[in-house]
Amino acid sequence: MAGTMRIGRAACGGFAYLFLLLVVALLAMAAAASVGIGAAMARRDAEQQLLAVGMEFQAALRSYSGAPANAAMPAVAQGPRALEDLLKDPRVPGLRRHLRQIYADPLTGKQEWGLIKDPGGFILGVYSLADGKPLQRTGFAPQLGNFTDAEDYRSWVFGLPVVQAARTNAAAH
Repeated sequence: MAGTMRIGRAACGGFAYLFLLLVVALLAMAAAASVGIGAAMARRDAEQQLLAVGMEFQAALRSYSGAPANAAMPAVAQGPRALEDLLKDPRVPGLRRHLRQIYADPLTGKQEWGLIKDPGGFILGVYSLADGKPLQRTGFAPQLGNFTDAEDYRSWVFGLPVVQAARTNAAAH
């Protein structure tokens, strides 16, 4: 009889061990899923910050060039030669700021931005140097409508209406 009880206990111990392994595996899968969800949420937040910072750059470039905020395409649009010119406009005496600081790219963490320049070397737009495909594909503000279905962050160009009109025309053809 004592031998039968030992076999029963051994069988129960084996099932308990398997049950414990199953519980640990399920917990590990749940933890991995939550890390993935957290990473996606952090990236989505960084994209929203990029859109906000980009809009600041766009407003500063429009202010510098004298382009009205809602203009579709000004007759003459000339940006600065360097982003630092947005901090202190060298064309006017005294201090005139179009931007408070050169913001860091929320996706890369660096203050380095991609620049679109005209043939004269004047900045027309800025974009993120981050790799990857944007999570947000639709639902942009009207002035950023050309961001819809962008293949990468470099396609999100914040700048003068001249650049945005050229990108919209290129996408249409």
